[in-house]
Amino acid sequence: MKILITGGAGFIGSAVVRRAIADGHQVVNLDVLTYSANLENVASVAGQPGYAFEQADICDRPSVEAVFARHQPDAVMHLAAESHNDRAIEGPLDFVRSNILGTAVLLEVSRAYWTKLEAAKKAAFRFHHVSTDEVFGALGEDGDFTEDTPYDPNSPYSASKAAADHLVRAWHRTFGLPMVLTNCSNNYGPYQFPEKLIPTVITRALEGKTIPVYGDGRQVRDWLHVDDHADALLLVLSKGRLGETYCVGGDATQRNLDVIKTICAHLDRMAPANTPHADKIAFVTDRPGHDFRYSIDASKLETELGWRPRMALDDGLEGTVRWYVDNYGWVERIRERGFQSERLGLVKA
Repeated sequence: MKILITGGAGFIGSAVVRRAIADGHQVVNLDVLTYSANLENVASVAGQPGYAFEQADICDRPSVEAVFARHQPDAVMHLAAESHNDRAIEGPLDFVRSNILGTAVLLEVSRAYWTKLEAAKKAAFRFHHVSTDEVFGALGEDGDFTEDTPYDPNSPYSASKAAADHLVRAWHRTFGLPMVLTNCSNNYGPYQFPEKLIPTVITRALEGKTIPVYGDGRQVRDWLHVDDHADALLLVLSKGRLGETYCVGGDATQRNLDVIKTICAHLDRMAPANTPHADKIAFVTDRPGHDFRYSIDASKLETELGWRPRMALDDGLEGTVRWYVDNYGWVERIRERGFQSERLGLVKA
């Protein structure tokens, strides 16, 4: 199968690219290369005969049309998105443009391309939209998100992703575009840009800086290793029922503060400092609109397609810390491009 993967130089996208190539698929990686994209993430497969890279903006319809015409994909996996909540508070219109307009453009180009395919290729074509559990809003002390949970986004980021989800379903129901949709929990693992929680903790600890904890750190997240997620996404693409949504979770809910303390304990063994790394924890002003708890029920995916996460959280955190310790040059090259872990997302008067 030849798969067009948008955002394939990003964190999750690059994991999908690497897995797809390993599984024998051909991949066209379409990425505009914004601040968080990094071609180092796909360097291990860049020389493969089944891999091609196209630098293009999904909001630029002629450019996207040209990519489709050149490569004639059998499927689209749409992962390109602005995704950092703090940045969404600083600049929400960037998220509206990329996540809503970009999705609409990609849907229209895909529809025009799909309608002209010969019968067998048309029947086999798939559009897989990759989304987030944040579209469902926040949970209380118990319960889980499922595919039937009503949408209730609370941030500019989650609202933009919710809008994109609705567009994908509308293109399926109105125009018949064959689609599948997934909503995932919080991803972690190697190659994650160091503005998200886990790489922020690791990289700041390695640099001897304070480790910021938003609010009281009691927020709960379901943690999904990115390699498990990549496996699930490719499985849904190939075997998921058309028109269906699948929730993808790691079966690993834990409070943010507990995750941070576990990371610090791993760092104490792998990169010891003069004092325990947890001594650097500093509680800071919480993010506006910060959802309290997410938890995914992935039983539909397990029952229908036989997928379950394989990576236990502590093992995954240990491996992730080891990767950043051993590959700190990757972080340093990002720092050289100007990223310095500055605090974003505090509403200004």
